[in-house]
Amino acid sequence: MSAPKILVIPGSLRTGSHNVKLAAVLAYEIAQAGVDVTRISLADFPLPIYDGDLQAKSGIPKHAINLKRMIGAHHGVLLVSPEYNASVPPLLKNAIDWVSRVHDLHEARGDVFRNRAFALAGASQSRLGAARALQALRLILTSCHANVIASQFTLAFADQAYDDMDRLKGQGDIDSMREMVRQLIDISQRLM
Repeated sequence: MSAPKILVIPGSLRTGSHNVKLAAVLAYEIAQAGVDVTRISLADFPLPIYDGDLQAKSGIPKHAINLKRMIGAHHGVLLVSPEYNASVPPLLKNAIDWVSRVHDLHEARGDVFRNRAFALAGASQSRLGAARALQALRLILTSCHANVIASQFTLAFADQAYDDMDRLKGQGDIDSMREMVRQLIDISQRLM
């Protein structure tokens, strides 16, 4: 069986973001497993705030269509989310809102969520490591009928979690990350 393709999407654009750094670490770990991995930035898919009137007037923005197709070209998707006020950041929520409205000819709206595995990770300087944001993100994705894997990775005290080479220091963090990556790859492969 061939290896799945995994897409890694950090839910932050901030310079020095712990979640952009974590997305890079996760993409490297996935590549080390011999899997084709793509890491993107939502900055390359700028979208207006979702508004049904805007959609009715102007249609779906081309960047939403392109992001949906990027997701659709992969067997698994790893979302790496910061936590804003105990929830999902607006950038990531807005991208999901737009993508959930895109469908190509001969497919139902939301098929891009149903037909692949989704995994969640998040980093925070707090002891919870973005766990509340991941809980909210899991709810959002399951309402879109996404296949969200059980394992997730939360990185607490992210400002202290890396060595000088930007690798995770704690063995517990490394083990949890590898378990989540392994589960994402296995389930993505089964859904191919």
